[in-house]
Amino acid sequence: MSEQSLNDIDVTARVLGAAFYYAPDQVPDIIELLISSKWVEDWPYGSVEQKQAITEKMTKAQRDDETLDEAYQRLFIGPYALPSPPWGSVWLDKENVLFGESTLQLREWMQRNKIDIQLTQNEPEDHFGLLLMMTAWVAEHCPDKLTELLAQHILPWGFAYLNKMQEKGDSPFYVGLAELAQLTLAAWQETLNIVADKKIIFYR
Repeated sequence: MSEQSLNDIDVTARVLGAAFYYAPDQVPDIIELLISSKWVEDWPYGSVEQKQAITEKMTKAQRDDETLDEAYQRLFIGPYALPSPPWGSVWLDKENVLFGESTLQLREWMQRNKIDIQLTQNEPEDHFGLLLMMTAWVAEHCPDKLTELLAQHILPWGFAYLNKMQEKGDSPFYVGLAELAQLTLAAWQETLNIVADKKIIFYR
């Protein structure tokens, strides 16, 4: 793969990963970038029309009764049931649990390939945002493992998660973010010619 292709994956994975993982007030520069149209010209994936449609959605006002930080709380923290849970094992485990078998498989893969992410608390490594940031790290430090990470641990459930976020997110910014992530993930898959592992999606 070319250095430019790896750099494109690295940069876009960092931006998307941070936007999915961190509360908006923790990454104000990234939020400001995404709700502007400044990213459209430089984003390497998708047509201009697709990206303009996404940015129009992301720049729409939030619901009158909800700030962007409140939308993040509702979609990623709770206390109520999350419309689209961001952890892989919720989608891939029969019991829809955290720290399920797929999380343990990811953890073993990380240990085998000496990939260590610094978590500030005891949380599953298969959070969608964390996985995208891990994608950026792998693209930079061990690109030969990029296909494995995507094929085994992200693609099998990532599109289902993003589809549900678009369907149930009820936040213009996060619905647009899910659309951008879906477009980008599809481009990575095509660029790397990846056939995703077939796994059953249990979460509905």
